[in-house]
Amino acid sequence: MIATYHNHSDFSDGVASIPELVDAARQLGVEELGISDHFVLHPSGRTPRWAMDPHRLAEYVGEVRAQQGAAGPVVRLGLEVDWFPEQAEAIGEALKEISFDYLIGAVHEIDGFRVDATPDEWEALSPVQRTDRFRLYWDRIRTLAESGLFDIIAHLDLPKKFGYRPTLDLDEEIDAALDAIARSGMVVELNTAGWHKPCADGYPSFELVRACRSRGIPMTLSADAHEPEHLLRDFPRGASRLMKANCEQVARFAEREVTFEHVEAAVARF
Repeated sequence: MIATYHNHSDFSDGVASIPELVDAARQLGVEELGISDHFVLHPSGRTPRWAMDPHRLAEYVGEVRAQQGAAGPVVRLGLEVDWFPEQAEAIGEALKEISFDYLIGAVHEIDGFRVDATPDEWEALSPVQRTDRFRLYWDRIRTLAESGLFDIIAHLDLPKKFGYRPTLDLDEEIDAALDAIARSGMVVELNTAGWHKPCADGYPSFELVRACRSRGIPMTLSADAHEPEHLLRDFPRGASRLMKANCEQVARFAEREVTFEHVEAAVARF
């Protein structure tokens, strides 16, 4: 079964409406389509331009639900939620009454620093400061996993997006984050969008996929699509990375329950 869960509509920073995404999925032969627009409860109270207005959450849920049961792909209700530890209670309260199929936890910002916004913000830092941002990122991933609020972790090594890397060994911080993910039972996505960014590498790296698998962390495959034609972008490439790292199954989601399908079956129609 071809399934894709990390996809954005024009409720956040995608270019297409939810019905247009569903129609594109139908034409591409997608059998299970998840919609997961950006939802941000920022500590400052502001809403980033790339996220939906939190007051539109009910409208968003209604539009996704309206596509369920129609001919074509099975439509799953998801959300990509930005993680701020100080907002844990507010996030839980905002989402607790909604029957999601899955929730994606993501870290795009750390203490006011946007890890994936522009290369200029990274360029302005010294090598020591860049390493410190990576260190803080991995600590934030650890607390995300420990929160128990989410099912999937998005683009696990996102700070590499613009090609910058830490200059010191962060194995301790990375191990702590991955161990927390393993304890949580969360799924890590192999996000193919990274191959189209300056880093020219999927999220996460092959080494991190292997580290996840060594801990028994399950994986799923996603394109992080913001345009309908990208719903399955580089899925064979992503599946190849998973299989090379001895990941034989990918996760599937319904009502926040996880099942598994063989990787080769997930891309057999390509």
